[in-house]
Amino acid sequence: MCGLAGFMGLSNESLLSDFNRLITHRGPDDSGHVTFAIPEGRVGLVHRRLSIIDLSAEGRQPMTVDCEACGVRASATDKERLWLAYNGEIYNYRQLRAELKQKGHRFHSQTDSEVLLHLYAEDGPAMLGRLNGIFAFAIYDGRPGGQTGGVRPGDLLLVRDGLGVKPLYYAEIPDGFLFASELKALLACPDVSRELDLTALHCYLAYLWAPAPLTPLKAVRKFEPGEAMIVRGGRMARRWTFYEQPYGRPWLTGSEEEIAAELRERLAAAVERQLVADVPVGAFLSGGLDSSSVVAMMRKLRPADPVRCYSIGFAGDSDVEGNPADLPYARRVAGHLGVDLRVLEIQPDAIRYLDRMLYHLDEPQADPAPINALLIAEQASRDGIKVLMSGAGGDDIFSGYRRHWALTMEKRWLWLPRPVRERVAAWAREALDGMGPGALMRSHLARRALKTQAFIDLPDAERLASYFLWSGEGLRRSLYSPRMAQAVRDFETLEPLKRSLERIPGEHDPLNRMLYLEARHFLADHNLNYTDKTSMASGVEVRVPLLDLELVDFAARIPPGMKQKGAIGKAIFKKAMEPHLPSEVIYRPKSGFGAPLRRWLHRELRPVVEDVLSPSSLRRRDLFDPVAVRRLVDLDQNGRVDGAYTIFSLICIELWCRMFIDGQVPSGLAPKNHL
Repeated sequence: MCGLAGFMGLSNESLLSDFNRLITHRGPDDSGHVTFAIPEGRVGLVHRRLSIIDLSAEGRQPMTVDCEACGVRASATDKERLWLAYNGEIYNYRQLRAELKQKGHRFHSQTDSEVLLHLYAEDGPAMLGRLNGIFAFAIYDGRPGGQTGGVRPGDLLLVRDGLGVKPLYYAEIPDGFLFASELKALLACPDVSRELDLTALHCYLAYLWAPAPLTPLKAVRKFEPGEAMIVRGGRMARRWTFYEQPYGRPWLTGSEEEIAAELRERLAAAVERQLVADVPVGAFLSGGLDSSSVVAMMRKLRPADPVRCYSIGFAGDSDVEGNPADLPYARRVAGHLGVDLRVLEIQPDAIRYLDRMLYHLDEPQADPAPINALLIAEQASRDGIKVLMSGAGGDDIFSGYRRHWALTMEKRWLWLPRPVRERVAAWAREALDGMGPGALMRSHLARRALKTQAFIDLPDAERLASYFLWSGEGLRRSLYSPRMAQAVRDFETLEPLKRSLERIPGEHDPLNRMLYLEARHFLADHNLNYTDKTSMASGVEVRVPLLDLELVDFAARIPPGMKQKGAIGKAIFKKAMEPHLPSEVIYRPKSGFGAPLRRWLHRELRPVVEDVLSPSSLRRRDLFDPVAVRRLVDLDQNGRVDGAYTIFSLICIELWCRMFIDGQVPSGLAPKNHL
């Protein structure tokens, strides 16, 4: 697990040292770079290494090979070689390595990195269909011949893994093409424009994240999950999708008991694959089903090994904004499994980490949960833990969010005449926008019900996508300055998600269609982004066994009725884990990996609200209307609108702009000459 960056076509070699400095945190163990001339300028690759598998110097990157089977001559110049810069883990690399050795490939290390190079030399881009792992990588192919899959000598292949666990950003400028694990590195190039993408900002307000390929900057895009690209002569020559979530196929036909038993076996196999490491491996343990199941399998597979787990507790809070506290369940699981649990108590002033969170996220994601992950990763690093196992993804493939239950309940009102649904939806939208009874907003249950009712008049695809919205369209657009309003006037908020649904025309079940959107967007664009960025900020690798491709493939074929059984989400997963976890943990109320944001906004964050969202600040940025924002803040304070996440989103956008547009990165967050 590392960091990479590079360019093709530019001539500014000093960019490599800037890239290296800006992603140092991703790989504190080692660094390397290579650069050479091509007709269009230069190729440059830089890599930061976090040593996990084969800690020797043989694993250093950028990596090349001396192997006749790869078509690389020992006397080849740098320009004529294969070069790899890679971030991630290939969990089936041992099997692939054995096959390649039988075909005559000669290895110099025990790393999975080297397997990638040999496999590429053997199969070309077709190799991508054989990888089970999490990765973002660049392979430069300078060999005089032997390329396949549309690759030509001197091409650069860029890839992001199928579910988007690892990030990869890129920018095309007049002089060439740049890419990096983190957006901030690209801004080391003065030719990358800082012009804001106002459509993307609209999405950050609507969803709290922006769907790939959007980023806050027009000049910078992010790879979509499962996307590959060929860059030739400093220009994008081809891009394609090599992996799509496997929906739209026949469902499994076994009994519930049989499917639960196979699920249990597949989970154990996934965890076993992902335990491979030459360094200590720990785990997140929230006390929820997902993280508890991963830890249970770690204990089952390695009963004698010590397992260090980490959990979060909030000082003075028995619950977090209507969600039951996690910590008692985490302690129950730790005692049941006999693992070491380290608890980090989050104090009311934890919001002081907001600047650090936004700097590392690269994007203005308005969710305080990354602070929890950031603090856990920092502690794990201090404890000498380089790898943490996570339960991320369980809700997204097995159906674990409240909106999944709400979706299955639609049959109770879809029979209503359309005029009735339109009236109910209009009333709900007015309430959410602050024009209804204020008492409704003081109840967590009432707020959730209103969000469901606000879209019952929409067609199927739009209604499905609307479950991901955090704010009403009317309220959101009322906040914009004339410039912002004009820029996004014709943008349909739900359109990116509707387009994504067109990628799975063979899947007709509503729950599976929603789960597809969960993994493609909410998971990849939000949860996985912050999981990677906050952990790598401390040089800690996070692995996600529930997103093992073989397990994902199996989960997609489980009948939806076994995933969501009435109000019971992840029903089949819960049944599968009954032999390993206490019933009160498996069937506990749903909670989230969150923070008391509403309380923070009314107390600890109040000075930040007054500063960052002051009229002078808003007028200077010219994105939001100061009068409308003040009205929203007052309505939220008075309990007439649940505006917490919208207000927090406004704050995060402005703070992000100060750092990434204005270059005002707080002291201590970034290396000198950071942006």
